[in-house]
Amino acid sequence: MSECPHLPELPRPEPAPLSETCTECRAVGSHPVQLRLCLVCGHVGCCDSSPLRHATAHFEDSGHPVMRSFETGESWRWCFADGSIV
Repeated sequence: MSECPHLPELPRPEPAPLSETCTECRAVGSHPVQLRLCLVCGHVGCCDSSPLRHATAHFEDSGHPVMRSFETGESWRWCFADGSIV
C-alpha cells in the first residue's frame, strides 16, 4: 500500500452508501460484477469488470478519487487519480 495524498482529504467517518447496488446498472437492466463505494460521497458503482464501469465513470465525472470495495469481506481501497491500491 502506498501513501496516497488523497486519503487525508476524505470525510471521516466514511459516507453512508447512497444505495445497495449500482443504480445506473439497475436503470438500464445491466448486472454489476462487483461494487465500489465512493469514499467522498457514498455513490455505489459497478467495477471495471462490469460492462458499463460506473465506478470509473463516477470518478471521471466527479473527480472523487478514492473508492473502496463494497463487497462483503473486502475492505481494500483504490485511488483512481494515482492508479493504485491505498
